[in-house]
Amino acid sequence: MSETVVVPEHLDVVIVGAGLSGVGAAYRLQTECPGKSYAILEARPAMGGTWDLFRYPGIRSDSDMFTLGYPFKPWRDAKSIADGPSILRYINETAVEYGIDRKIRYSNKVIAADWSSETARWTLTIERRDAAGTVEHSTLTCGFLYTCAGYYDYDHGYEPEFPRIGSFGGQVVHPQFWPEDLDYAGKRVVIIGSGATAVTLVPSLAEDAELVTMLQRSPTWISAVPGRDKIADRLRAWLPADLAHRLIRTKNILFGVGFYQYCRRRPQAARKLLTDLTTRILKDEKLVAEHFTPSYDPWDQRLCAAPDADFFKAMRKGKADVVTDHIDAFVPEGIRLKSGRTLPADIVITATGLQLRAFGGIAPSVDGTQVDLAKQFVWQGAMLTEVPNFAVCIGYTNASWTLRADLTSRLVCKVVNHMDRNGYAAVVPRPTGNLDEHPLLDLAAGYIQRSITEFPRQGDRHPWKVRQNYILDSATTLRTSLHKTLSATPRSAVRVPTEQTLS
Repeated sequence: MSETVVVPEHLDVVIVGAGLSGVGAAYRLQTECPGKSYAILEARPAMGGTWDLFRYPGIRSDSDMFTLGYPFKPWRDAKSIADGPSILRYINETAVEYGIDRKIRYSNKVIAADWSSETARWTLTIERRDAAGTVEHSTLTCGFLYTCAGYYDYDHGYEPEFPRIGSFGGQVVHPQFWPEDLDYAGKRVVIIGSGATAVTLVPSLAEDAELVTMLQRSPTWISAVPGRDKIADRLRAWLPADLAHRLIRTKNILFGVGFYQYCRRRPQAARKLLTDLTTRILKDEKLVAEHFTPSYDPWDQRLCAAPDADFFKAMRKGKADVVTDHIDAFVPEGIRLKSGRTLPADIVITATGLQLRAFGGIAPSVDGTQVDLAKQFVWQGAMLTEVPNFAVCIGYTNASWTLRADLTSRLVCKVVNHMDRNGYAAVVPRPTGNLDEHPLLDLAAGYIQRSITEFPRQGDRHPWKVRQNYILDSATTLRTSLHKTLSATPRSAVRVPTEQTLS
């Protein structure tokens, strides 16, 4: 009697996540590594990632779409700061146009990934849940694993403990899980938080609510920005689409990098610039000083954008206000503050931020031993020490996510082609000399500080330093010497699995 041992399906590359990054990665892979077999494993039943998951009113980009969009597919819509449905439509159009949609396997969640040094392959354990809720598990192998799932926990938001929240007589909502049937028309809404989500929700809800109050513990930098790019409109009217897109993209990259450097090098001047702009809009110096002048400098945390000053306009119309105070406890009619004031509310929205989660929750192991991510360093913002044939997509914190995401995808393609040209089965980055450790994401924001110790580290020098400068990265990332920084295993040193028949 004999038994056939079936080798799992094998792919050259597996991309995890069918959001903005994953679709862009697939385009680069099939363009720059033609002939490579690949699939995108998406845990959810639809593509789009963030832009499909988040459905709260007014959801939009906080970066301009000429840089958040793909360099190979011009953004053609009118608005530079785009709404979520428009971005989702753009991702879907890109996937269909380039045949990427046929490579996506929905409801396939990677729950384990183990690297075998013997075979130079990843074995992925996949959980698949069908429409009826039935769960099945399967495995497949791949030569290179590229996770484009971001660094947020999309299953759970951050929910601090609020005293006596159960006594509140109204409805409590977290933006990450927005109810489709939520009726806020004519109601009093309190939004806890002052980040990008809160700044987006305030003007959107104010159109129909009786009053929207943003309750913040401390002020956040909020900057009014144009909703449409007038220069971009003129360039698109005069020039061919591809040329106009390249020029607009270059202009916006230079402005973004320049403004960030200005804020970091001249923080006091940047503070005055932002407060003066807000004062001109609100025409109330005391209001700006109390609620819109943070203790931290611009770009210590990410700036919140208010397209066409919509946030401030809602305040001027009397449809929204801001309260800077601390929560003492929830009461049946609303929220009691430490100052003794009670904010009446029918609906409380806890825009308290997201939870970080490394690489879509994938905890890679090597030869059966789980990798301690916190002890690893990141090379070129993409690959990890001690983890062969593995890359992660991490965007910029001070600019459009896609700028670095696209660079990383092109670097992954360069590494894959480098392995083919030299007959390598595996590569892993290893530093020469000691590195000083720094957090992977160097922002003071609470959502980062809560969990960043669980992530890999960056070093103190290139290519181990995760820079926040696209101009420098675009000039150096793809010119890096792979021979000098990647340790390689030749194909002759590994065993390729084959289907076997056992007696």
